[in-house]
Order: sequence, then structure tokens, then C-alpha cells
Amino acid sequence: MTYKFFVLLLHYQTGAKADEKKNQVRLLFKRSDMQVLGIESSCDETAAAVVTSNKEILSNIVLSQLDNHVPFGGVVPEIAARAHVELLDSLISESLIKANTSLADIDGIAVTAGPGLIGGVFVGLVTGKAIAASANIPLIAINHLEGHALSARLTNNLSFPYLLLLVTGGHTQLVEVKDLGDYKLIGTTIDDAVGEAFDKVARLIGFQYPGGPKIEEAAKNGDPHRFNFPRPLIGRSGCDFSFSGLKTAVRRTVEELSSNNSPLSSDNINDISASFQKAVIDVLLDRTSYAMIEFNKRHPHTSNLIIAGGVASNKMLRDSMEKITNEKGYLICSPPIELCTDNAAMIAWAGIERLSLGISNSFKFPGRAQWPLSELKGDLV
Repeated sequence: MTYKFFVLLLHYQTGAKADEKKNQVRLLFKRSDMQVLGIESSCDETAAAVVTSNKEILSNIVLSQLDNHVPFGGVVPEIAARAHVELLDSLISESLIKANTSLADIDGIAVTAGPGLIGGVFVGLVTGKAIAASANIPLIAINHLEGHALSARLTNNLSFPYLLLLVTGGHTQLVEVKDLGDYKLIGTTIDDAVGEAFDKVARLIGFQYPGGPKIEEAAKNGDPHRFNFPRPLIGRSGCDFSFSGLKTAVRRTVEELSSNNSPLSSDNINDISASFQKAVIDVLLDRTSYAMIEFNKRHPHTSNLIIAGGVASNKMLRDSMEKITNEKGYLICSPPIELCTDNAAMIAWAGIERLSLGISNSFKFPGRAQWPLSELKGDLV
């Protein structure tokens, strides 16, 4: 965040009746031709986008910090936050230029306020507050998970309610998306998230961070049936997930194959990757099948499944899930791969959904490292 933005924010927050000023303008933004600037900085991608209420993505720029974190085998929060500080201002300017618009034409600033690495969240949130304050336009604090949950509504003609499989580096959840801000958790992981499991297994077989895409690529040349890795909780009632035991089984296999301290052969790496990926997908399919049953009990006339989050870019998962949804009479409506990973277009769209109902937030809204979807309903009143 630049010093200029920080001074603007302080001036606005200490001015008389700051919240009243914002409330005076919030009712003006219920048009059908809004433009919202989205800001995302919750982890290791710095992103800005401009999206319209007509579902046009005028710009969507994502800068990865991957090279900064590879030497450490994962995201280092302090390094990520510093990179956001260095990149965000120029990225926002670039996003506005690419969208052929300016702040004068922006109707709201939607910014990720959590969950995420709190340093990065603060950088984006304070920057968003400063811009909204200086331009005298509403601020919309967005839950990052809600951004994923609503992303398919940006790219598909999708109505509420629907079933969501959210698969990211930090979250694996099955969610009943009833309405904007109204979410019912059906199932979640009791240990590792699926993206976390991919990264840990990748490290075991010698891949650098991030490991998920590398495992997917290696699996193309491997035998998915060579190693009979466990499928935790598969076949049991309920919709919760577990991946810790699967990860442990992979570790033991790697240790056995490397017992003479020799590196894994390429064939072993490919077969482990394929067998692990197959086990993960089998678990996701099984748990989602149970969630479909639960969802249909409450919504017998609706059968839409959305897969969102970074792991949703895995092609084998998408293809396998499409097969099972066809068998069960469901329609899969996932966003394109570029909107599955962290991006600001989904944040901007979530902002449009809220702003179109006259919902905006105080400049006192805090950044949150933890922020369950279930807590969002109170924000709508």
C-alpha cells in the first residue's frame, strides 16, 4: 500500500460522519449496468479485475508470486504480504486501463477481507478502503470462499439453490448454496484439504511447490492401478472427507521404493502420481454422491453441481465428476479453469451480487484469517 493511499484512508476515517457519507451513496448503486473493481490478495496471487453487472469481465489480471515461494516449498506469509504491497497499486491501475475505464466510472470496490493469510488480506483490504474513500464509492468486503461459491453465476446462467464442491489448497467442502450469503455446510475435511494433500504428496516424490499440476501431468503417463492406496471414509454415510491416511500410505510406499537411498524412477513417480490422483478423485466422487442425496432431500426439483477452487482445474476430476453427475441426473456448471484458481473477477462479481441488493460495508470492517461461509448470513441484514 502506498503512503498516499494510507493518508487518504486516515483522512476519510477521521472525517465527520464517514459512515453516513457511505450510506448516502450506497442506495444509488442498484442499476443494471454497474462496474465493480475487484481486489484479491488473500494468499500468493495478487489480482485485480473490473467486472460489469452484465457479466462482462473487462479485465482480470493475476500476478503469481510462485518464484518467490518455490525455494521454501510453500507460501511464506511475510514474503507474500510484501509482494502484495509492491505489486497491488500498479496492478489496479493496469486493470483499469485494460478495462478502458477509470475510477470515475467504478460503482464499488470489492475486496477480499478473508479468509486467508492475514498480512496479505490487510494489504488488499486497506488499499480497497483507501480507494473507496478517496473516490467516495461503496466498499464491499468479500469472503474469498463466497467468491468461489458465486463464480459459476458469473459464467453460467445459474439460479439458486445449487450444490457446491469447493476444493482448494486450504478447504475441501460440500456446501448447499441456498442464496446469496446463505450457505449450509454439508461436509468438510477432518484433516488435510485436498490441495494440501496434493502438495504434500508432490514433495514426497520430489516435485517442487506447487505440486498439484505436476502430479496431474505425471499421472498422464502412470498406471492408476499399480498402487492400491486407501480411500478414507469411502462408502460410509455422511459427506466428510479425510486425506491424511492416504498421504501416509503414499509416504510409506515412497520409503519402500527408496529403501536403498536411490531416487525414485520416473516410472515410479508417474505410477504413484496416477494412483494417488485416482484415490483422491474416488473419494471426492463418493462423498459428493452422498451430498447429492442430502441436497435432493431439501431441493428435489434442483440438480446443479458446481466445482470451484484451484483443484477444480484438474481435468481428470472434472471429467470424472461430469460422468457421475450425468448418471445421477445432475448438471455440472463449473467456471472455466482460469476462474477456478484465485482471481479478482470472482471477487468483483461477488461484490456486484451484494451491491445490487444495496449491501456494502463500513470502513471499519476487519480483515479475518478465519471466516466460515456459515457466518455470512448476518451480513445481509
